Amino acid sequence: MTEQHQFERGTDGPRVILVGVDGSDSSFRAAAYAAGLARRQHALLAVVYVQPVMAAGAALGVPAAQTTDEIAEGLIAEIRQATERVRGLFDMRWEFHTFRGDPYNGLVKAADDLKADAVVVGASEQAGHRIIGSVAIRLVKAGRWPVTVVP
Repeated sequence: MTEQHQFERGTDGPRVILVGVDGSDSSFRAAAYAAGLARRQHALLAVVYVQPVMAAGAALGVPAAQTTDEIAEGLIAEIRQATERVRGLFDMRWEFHTFRGDPYNGLVKAADDLKADAVVVGASEQAGHRIIGSVAIRLVKAGRWPVTVVP
């Protein structure tokens, strides 16, 4: 017998919409799309950046960890600027979260921890992902949440 997941939590729409961002153009398009969904559904927008875990050899120096921290800080700054531009026009609740790990497992953990009702991600911009599969495809195949992939 297969495990069944409950997609409806007794509400008239999603309470938490999770969007994964990594600084790429497609992730920012996904964030804009998810923000529109969250605004229309009166849902919380959970913006998630997954900081890569560096291998022991690569993490000997602090610069690698500092780089991912700087990316997270830059993403927060960009999101805050975008929020300020629409203040007064749109009323929307959002939170920024960082998780550590590989992008797929980090987003799965984030979606579980935050009790996401839907997940939005940008389409991969890396050519190799067409062969080995992208994070978006793996999330869809997991079948645990409705997943929207934004080009």
